[in-house]
Amino acid sequence: MTINVEYEAEKKLDLPYEDIITKVVEESLDYEGCPYEAEVNILITGNEDIRQINKEFRNIDNPTDVLSFPMIEYEKPSDFERLEETADDCFHPETGELLLGDIVISVDKVEEQAEKYGHSRTRELAFLVAHSMLHLCGYDHMEEEEREIMEKKQEEILSRGGFTR
Repeated sequence: MTINVEYEAEKKLDLPYEDIITKVVEESLDYEGCPYEAEVNILITGNEDIRQINKEFRNIDNPTDVLSFPMIEYEKPSDFERLEETADDCFHPETGELLLGDIVISVDKVEEQAEKYGHSRTRELAFLVAHSMLHLCGYDHMEEEEREIMEKKQEEILSRGGFTR
């Protein structure tokens, strides 16, 4: 498993953020039954930088808490079985790891939302990673039913990892 974490925010998040991220990524993939070692890239930045990325990729000129950039198009969420058919597109040629995608997290939003929702910054960071990992596994929340499925999975992943409110 390769989890690349880059911290580019000016504001320091006084947490063992790499440990939290690693635990949630591993728990998410275990929960979803991913049979492969995987690679995930995570950028921790501030509101201004995530606003620019959000504007560039989604045409939304506002900061957001997390952005997900999946590398895989699934026929259905977490359908890992068909990926070997497209091995050249989905797996790192040198490591053989499944290339899941990229996650961008705003440290400012971690702090703001932890306070707003009345839980720890650790729990908020874990939530954003779990949420984004589900996107990297093909889930979405555009429809009510999809949203309910994602919320249930997020809570189960966080509970299994010990990240409760």
